[in-house]
Amino acid sequence: MTVDLHELRAVAIAAADAVVPTLTADDARNDLGIDTKSSATDMVTAMDRWAETTITGTIRRTRPHDGFLGEEGTVEPGTTGVVWVIDPIDGTTNFIRDLPGFSVSIAARVDGVDAVGLVHDPIRNERFTAVLGEGAFCNEDRLRVSSPLGLDRAVLATGFNYQPAVRAQQAEVIAHLLPHIADIRRFGGAAIDCCSVAAGRLDAYFEIGVQDWDIAAGRLLVHEAGGLSCDRRPNLPFVCGSPAIFDALLDALGLTE
Repeated sequence: MTVDLHELRAVAIAAADAVVPTLTADDARNDLGIDTKSSATDMVTAMDRWAETTITGTIRRTRPHDGFLGEEGTVEPGTTGVVWVIDPIDGTTNFIRDLPGFSVSIAARVDGVDAVGLVHDPIRNERFTAVLGEGAFCNEDRLRVSSPLGLDRAVLATGFNYQPAVRAQQAEVIAHLLPHIADIRRFGGAAIDCCSVAAGRLDAYFEIGVQDWDIAAGRLLVHEAGGLSCDRRPNLPFVCGSPAIFDALLDALGLTE
């Protein structure tokens, strides 16, 4: 079955448009209905669940036979070869605390290949989109990854796992890595971190324990902006970044085979 990737991009945009105004409304945090998942710090809100339901419902109206993989529990196989990989609010902790760094992430996976990606940053009003083979964009501006002179000039982002034992391991990795890089940042949302790499704002991003819905759209954006990635879950980090420092970063992280 032939799939029109531009149609999928239009559907993703419509789905994001259905939720973004509510996420930025003045009363968005009035009744959060906070619950927890894998740990006390792995939080989900009523708004996360509403956003996933709204996104999937918007997509179904146009493409009723597609599959879904959503962070908040929407899992359907579909019959078209298209699976929508959705994180309705990536960076829920930031959203709860009214901090920047959360986003809506939607990817369309066609026959197992991520072919369309959209990440919308409601705070900065930036929409990152990519179609396989056609480049990556922020609003209408084409993106390109950075070209740092070396790992010692690179600014990286990372994130931390919800499990305390894994966090302890991550602290050891960062302690080893810091002397080899220019600086490190922690913003709180994998999708936007990937977009920041695609836009050349960051030189690389790595994190242990990210899930498919965290990075599906962002990883495609990085690739379409000329970047590289490797995904060696569950025990080793996802890494994406500029080709200029990618091998050196893998070596510094102990991921070189």
